[in-house]
Amino acid sequence: MSGAPSSQDLQSDAARARGLGAAGHGSEHFWQQRVSAVANIPLGLGLLLALFVYRDAAHAEMAGLFRRPAFALLVLLAVLSFCWHMRLGLQMVIGDYVHAPLLKGAALIANDGAAFLIALASLWALLRLNFGG
Repeated sequence: MSGAPSSQDLQSDAARARGLGAAGHGSEHFWQQRVSAVANIPLGLGLLLALFVYRDAAHAEMAGLFRRPAFALLVLLAVLSFCWHMRLGLQMVIGDYVHAPLLKGAALIANDGAAFLIALASLWALLRLNFGG
């Protein structure tokens, strides 16, 4: 029964007690993904409901909706939550299915950059609509 040690054998007692995996992150990524998924439900439903109610609105009326502080906050929170959830999910896919180290690194950087740029562009659009447009 002598074989390669299991990952359990390689962990310190403290790491096992805290539930940390080999990478030292443990279940943090798992929980961030689940919490963002749960947050996306009311945020997404709130956006869909508002957009459904205003589906026949003129451009000026729709811009007015996005200028309302409560709706702008809902949109901002939704965009941030959606982008974070997207980043976490694609990070798992990349980690599981991209095996070439250089390609994996490039894909992870591109994933982070895309999530950041989407969030930044959305924030810029909201700020411009509310304060500069």
